[in-house]
Amino acid sequence: MVQLTMGKALGAALQQSLRDDDKVVLLGEDIGRLGGVFRITDGLLDEFGAERVIDTPLAESGIVGTAVGLAMRGYRPVVEIQFDGFVYPAFDQIVSQVAKLHYRTQGTVPMPITIRIPWGGGIGAAEHHSESPEAYFVHTAGLRVVAVSNPQDAYTCLRQAIACDDPVIFLEPKRLYHAKGEVDLETPLADTAPMGLAKVVREGRDATIITYGAMVRTALDAAEAAEAEGHALEVIDLRSLSPVDYGTVCASVRRTGRVVVVHEAAREAGVAAEVIASITEKCFPWLEAAPLRVTGHDIPYPPAKLEKFHLPDLDRILDAVDRVLDDEQLLISQPMEGVDR
Repeated sequence: MVQLTMGKALGAALQQSLRDDDKVVLLGEDIGRLGGVFRITDGLLDEFGAERVIDTPLAESGIVGTAVGLAMRGYRPVVEIQFDGFVYPAFDQIVSQVAKLHYRTQGTVPMPITIRIPWGGGIGAAEHHSESPEAYFVHTAGLRVVAVSNPQDAYTCLRQAIACDDPVIFLEPKRLYHAKGEVDLETPLADTAPMGLAKVVREGRDATIITYGAMVRTALDAAEAAEAEGHALEVIDLRSLSPVDYGTVCASVRRTGRVVVVHEAAREAGVAAEVIASITEKCFPWLEAAPLRVTGHDIPYPPAKLEKFHLPDLDRILDAVDRVLDDEQLLISQPMEGVDR
């Protein structure tokens, strides 16, 4: 085990993947000589050369389109989108080609493309540099969507994504690039938990908080604060947003009976809405209160000085927890006003 920041863990994953398979190539703006805006690819050009670590023009549609051609020729391209809000020029390529070519060709043309997206707010940047577009990709059949929250998952899940024959949207919370943690670089990939599995990162009995990415740390802080008030909150890191590991999610909900789903993306038609709908379908007899969402607001990303009011924080999460723990909110034993039971 070694201590690495998330950024260094991602770089180590790219380095090991390049060493393991000469069909792996990296493409992106400034990823070669500069080492990327966040220095994730620093040093890789020197080791692997310009034919495998490719500085591209500032044209996201062209970058992803080139990756499609490379994948059709048997390569495993890894694309870096410089910032989350820059992915939209490539949206047509991603949803029309990357997500559909395997299906369209009846399985004869796989698309082993990994699209890395530095993602989310919390760094004091402007719109187009702090966005959370995951719902667009979760809605698109044919894509896997992964969001990591710690250096170990960053290392392991990125290697798994690159080795996967499906296209993967790989979301990296940029505010955590400098967060440190223990990383196991030695365990063979075949012996690690699949990237599609959720993790219970804190066990509890009173309510379940479901989240992903940078919000995992915020949810853990909320659970620690709730413990001082006598509440044991379970925290689940989804890790995979498409597909969702509902086995782990539903097992927790059936134990606690109460659910809060947290993400920093906008509320309307977000991942939380889909997770809550699925929980309601699968776990309704076990629910003791209506599931609640704590999300960003339905606005364009605000100026840097206002982002603290936009992003979910400990107080907003604890308010939702208090509401689901309030006996007056009970779904089953408390009749709804105006409804004859």
